[in-house]
Amino acid sequence: MGTSKKVITREEWEKRLSDVKIRKEDMNKLVMNFLVTEGYVEAAEKFRMESGTEPDIDLATITDRMAVKKAVQCGNVEDAIEKVNDLNPEILDTNPQLFFHLQQQRLIELIRNGKIEEALEFAQEELAPRGEENQSFLEELERTVSLLAFEDVSNCPVGELLDISQRLKTASEVNAAILTSQSHEKDPKLPSLLKMLVWAQNQLDEKVTYPRINDLSNATLEDPVHLQSHQQNSIQKERQWAVRLCYGPHQTNLLQPLAHLSLLSNFTQM
Repeated sequence: MGTSKKVITREEWEKRLSDVKIRKEDMNKLVMNFLVTEGYVEAAEKFRMESGTEPDIDLATITDRMAVKKAVQCGNVEDAIEKVNDLNPEILDTNPQLFFHLQQQRLIELIRNGKIEEALEFAQEELAPRGEENQSFLEELERTVSLLAFEDVSNCPVGELLDISQRLKTASEVNAAILTSQSHEKDPKLPSLLKMLVWAQNQLDEKVTYPRINDLSNATLEDPVHLQSHQQNSIQKERQWAVRLCYGPHQTNLLQPLAHLSLLSNFTQM
């Protein structure tokens, strides 16, 4: 026979939450880290003025980084490569995988625009030599060139290469490389903390029935009796949640999930 789980009432949980102390300075640093890493330069500048929290990099560099990211997202890969080299030529010189993926994206854009002869010539001259030196590059090149074998790419097994998501993937890789070159972490801390919160809740679910936070964008506690239909909230939403938390009333919205995570950590270690 299984043992019944302990039940923690909302009143008891909120009392425990009130005893958790989160420094306002630490919350502000989390917000600034997110804004800087994700490239919200205007919001970062406004938040710096409002909170007195100084970013750990020059905010002017965010504008340059976002220009590169936007160029890739719009399919202007040559322009993006020029901008990266203007920022720091060593980024591409020391990262052959990133350079290959940018060149691969150029090939995809040529195919997207119906420039078949130019695409074949570009693949042979720029990408094939790199494929000869690296097996994984060769496999990616073959997948990309296979797009040319289909008149209707909707029936192509690699048609996702023409999706906007492929541009976003390449843009994110470039963004991470630029951040690394600036000695800045490539991923913001807040989404990782939110992901940890979701994980900790799932762990504690096996032991205790307690008020859960299912919608992290508003950080509302839900009574234990209302939880069952919401258990499978998507873990892929951390960044969207973080955006809403950082653009909301920071000190109120962000305090709840951070205190909640601290309390969860205490319980999961029991």
